[in-house]
Amino acid sequence: MDELLAGIEQLAIVRGLKASFVAYPIVNALHIMSIGALLTSVWLMDLRILGAFRSLPQAAFIALLRRTAFTAFAGALVTGSLLFSIRAREYAAMPIFLTKMTLILLAGAIFFVFMRHAKGGDEPAGGVAPVLAVLSLVLWTSVLFAGRFIGFLN
Repeated sequence: MDELLAGIEQLAIVRGLKASFVAYPIVNALHIMSIGALLTSVWLMDLRILGAFRSLPQAAFIALLRRTAFTAFAGALVTGSLLFSIRAREYAAMPIFLTKMTLILLAGAIFFVFMRHAKGGDEPAGGVAPVLAVLSLVLWTSVLFAGRFIGFLN
C-alpha cells in the first residue's frame, strides 16, 4: 500500500500541484467551496424533510438541492483527491482522515437508503424520512469537523 501511495505522490499532476505557487491554494479554495455547497444543500434538504420551509414545494426543492449536492460532491471529490495526493502516505496513516472517509461512506449510504425507500423520488414512506434526515445532518456535519481536524492534527 505504501508503494501505491508513494506512486500517487509522484504523479505528474501532483508534482505540478506541489511546484505551483497558485495551484494548491486554488484547489484548496475550490474544495472549501464544494464542501460549503454540499453541506448547505444537504442541510437544506434535510431541514425541509424535517418540516422547515413548508411554503416551498418539497419535491421541486429537494430535486434542485439534490442536483446541487451531487455537483458539489463531485467537486469535493476531485479537489479532495488532489489535496490528498500531495501527502497521500501521511494522510492515509492519520486516524482522523480514515474517520472522515468512513463518515463520508456512511453519509452516502444514508442517502442511498433514502433514495431506495423514496416514493417517486420525493421522500421515504413512514417515519423513516425524519430519522434519515437527522442521521444525514449529523454525519455530514461530522465529515466537516473531521476534515477541519486533519489540518490541525498532522
